[in-house]
Amino acid sequence: MNDEPLKFNIDVFDTAWLVLDRPQVHNSFDSELIAELNGKLNGLERNEAVRALVLAAEGKNFSAGADLNWMRQTADYSADENFKDAEALAELMHALNVFSRPTIALVQGAAMGGGVGLVAACDIAIAAENAFFALSEVRLGIIPSVISPYVIAAMGQRNARRYMVTGEKFSAAEALRMGLVSEVVPAANLKERAGEILDQICLNGPKAVSEAKRTILAVSGRPVDRKLIHDTALNIAKLRASPEGREGISAFLEKRKPAWIAGPSKADSSKS
Repeated sequence: MNDEPLKFNIDVFDTAWLVLDRPQVHNSFDSELIAELNGKLNGLERNEAVRALVLAAEGKNFSAGADLNWMRQTADYSADENFKDAEALAELMHALNVFSRPTIALVQGAAMGGGVGLVAACDIAIAAENAFFALSEVRLGIIPSVISPYVIAAMGQRNARRYMVTGEKFSAAEALRMGLVSEVVPAANLKERAGEILDQICLNGPKAVSEAKRTILAVSGRPVDRKLIHDTALNIAKLRASPEGREGISAFLEKRKPAWIAGPSKADSSKS
């Protein structure tokens, strides 16, 4: 077993990479890996230099969900211990979902149970053609509870009502149809495609990107009432008058690149 369950680095393009590194157990997660991910996400949230985050995994599989040996231990926990343990996983899913920079999941092989939750909590998910998915908790006599808000938001209630109760596997093509993943590519092209998408993100104002993501989460599900109309108008008014907004509009009118665009592309790096 690897001493460190998580690889981490920030590349020269200011993209943070979190790579699950427990391939011997199909990158299943336990309390240690959950704590590592929570710690890294909290630290990265405070690092304003980071432009995006990629969540990936070593080995043949993205994540088999919860480590069964860990789950066996939790069965003997007190009610309070069990709640705190589950709450840590819930906090991880929330932190990934609201992370203020774009997040991309790269999925190969199996994504099971909580692994599907990690995929659903990311903004963009790119699946390899060999990827497959299952919300398999019910086959263990439990439920996909803490991941349910993100899974339902990603794949829709109708699809969740099937796959959460059957526990059956579904393909990358089916995940694409439902909206759980954004694209399906050959496994060898996962990083290259991520680089192309990161290039598109880096063309945009960093603060605007964060605000766009925050707006999606703030607006989704709300009625279009006077409060929402006021809030959205206020947000765009603030951004127009911000230094980044002024720079972006000036650069467009002057037919030049804005100040935040510089250096080689991530896509170029992935091909080298």
